[in-house]
Amino acid sequence: MTAPVYLFDLASRQAQWLATRQTTISGNIANANTPGYRARDVEPFADVLDKTKLTMAATNASHIGFSPSRVEAAKVKKADSWDTVYSKNSVSLEQELIKAGEVNRQHTLNTSIVKSFHRMLLSSVRGS
Repeated sequence: MTAPVYLFDLASRQAQWLATRQTTISGNIANANTPGYRARDVEPFADVLDKTKLTMAATNASHIGFSPSRVEAAKVKKADSWDTVYSKNSVSLEQELIKAGEVNRQHTLNTSIVKSFHRMLLSSVRGS
């Protein structure tokens, strides 16, 4: 009996989270000159993942257990900003660009892992 592989599901959930975070960052940048606007950010993916109560897959009794579950949508929260400008706006363009860079790096890593895993699956199928 084979155990289901949830790596693609997990990668898809992270990609959705990254898209939500990028949209939030874009909204912050778009409102950089809006008086009184407060910068927002999403809850960290690790916190979202912790709420899923994910466990590991087991194909043998001596393996760690696993039970699939769904990740809930990321909640948007007010971000801690570096400074507040004259308009009482908490958006720091530098901080938002750093966050956008983090999202880009995480997305690149996610994609690389999925590609590697896909190649590994194809190799194992072809080798059988």
